[in-house]
Amino acid sequence: MTDAVEVTEEKLGIFARVGLFYRQVVSELKKVVWPTRNMLTTYTAVVLVFVSFIIAVVSVIDFVLTKVVFWVFG
Repeated sequence: MTDAVEVTEEKLGIFARVGLFYRQVVSELKKVVWPTRNMLTTYTAVVLVFVSFIIAVVSVIDFVLTKVVFWVFG
């Protein structure tokens, strides 16, 4: 099956291949389930809370390691 696809693509010119690619992209975008405004707001809030939490955890670990290093090497 892939041999037939490769042969077909080789016979197409550059503009035909670009057109085929564009049609395939549009076809795939029609299959996408786009989120509603409410879903988008919820997902954005979840991401911001998660990123803030990770920043806080990394900051605490950095602070503790800094104190340990200064204590050890004084």
